[in-house]
Amino acid sequence: MDSLKSIFWKPDPEAQKRKCNALVRANVRKLDRDIQSLKALEYKTKNFIQSASKRGQRNPSQAKQAAQETRIFARELIRVRKQGGRLATSKAQLQSVQMQVNEAFSVRKIEGSIKASTGIMKDVNSLVRMPELTGTMRELSQELVKAGIIEEMVGDTLPSDELLEGEDEEAETEVDKVLSEVLKDKLPAAAEPKPAEEIPSAPTEEVEEEENQEELLEQMRGRLEALKS
Repeated sequence: MDSLKSIFWKPDPEAQKRKCNALVRANVRKLDRDIQSLKALEYKTKNFIQSASKRGQRNPSQAKQAAQETRIFARELIRVRKQGGRLATSKAQLQSVQMQVNEAFSVRKIEGSIKASTGIMKDVNSLVRMPELTGTMRELSQELVKAGIIEEMVGDTLPSDELLEGEDEEAETEVDKVLSEVLKDKLPAAAEPKPAEEIPSAPTEEVEEEENQEELLEQMRGRLEALKS
């Protein structure tokens, strides 16, 4: 009985359309959450840069170390922004897929048939390889195959290290540009420390702040990596 049912049963196009749209919306919401998290991380990173710069200005003996820290944080800020840009592009691409899928179902309703779209196939194949979207995009691709909108399953996930290829060593000019933007052209100078008698004793909170810089950097990198996974 079940075998006969499977032979004569035909999928409901409207139900397929609703499921595809639901999957697209789920992916868009996921991207929106990740984009907002990256914006919050960008804001915190700017604060880290400003904090390190101010510490170097307050205590000239720490100017060189502060200058190094601002550049480390600037590189992280560049990576955060690039990741945010990548997700924004993926969101626009996903919304384009939704429009094309709805159009394909509309054509099917009018003409009674549907033609596989190489354009949708290309976009879906690109999106499913994004680590942030792999799970739900695979489910969407399966529905599109059932509906006849795409002809085959999509490829494997693109490794995160390939996504970030070429970003490990940002150009120093790009780092300088970010620092100029965040610090309003007040770049920290790696100044030589003053003679001992001229160096004011660092308040306790400054010492604690210095000790926490590396921990803050590690936490920030952890949040960025979590968004990629």
